[in-house]
Amino acid sequence: MDVAQALADLTEISTQVEAAVLFGADGAVEGSTLADERVAQGLATAAGQLLDRADALRSGEAAVTQVEAAFGDGAVFVVRDGSRRIAATTVANPTVGLVFYDLKSCLRDSAGSVGGAGAPEPQPEPEKPKRAPRKKADEA
Repeated sequence: MDVAQALADLTEISTQVEAAVLFGADGAVEGSTLADERVAQGLATAAGQLLDRADALRSGEAAVTQVEAAFGDGAVFVVRDGSRRIAATTVANPTVGLVFYDLKSCLRDSAGSVGGAGAPEPQPEPEKPKRAPRKKADEA
């Protein structure tokens, strides 16, 4: 799935997300739901700085993979997966776990369109085992 489609799916599925931008470790915007490219670049830059500052607060070596900053009228979420990042603005009081899940799914769904070679091949879903029909109460 390409980046534009993944972002369109994100905003369709996650009604709490108002805007989103997908960007690389270098801050280059790969796609955005924002009409203004400067605003999209500004969100990507600020989100990258938020991750960097959160990393600086840690004493361990592992990088911060997700951050939420809540405000009175909304929130900003940032998720990192390797060299790719996604940032989103939301409505006030979003369902935090659901927004993080949706952002991670968007990153995963768009991975094949950006990485080209080396991107994971889609795997077919395993077939679900069929359940035997239930017996009616009078058959038991």
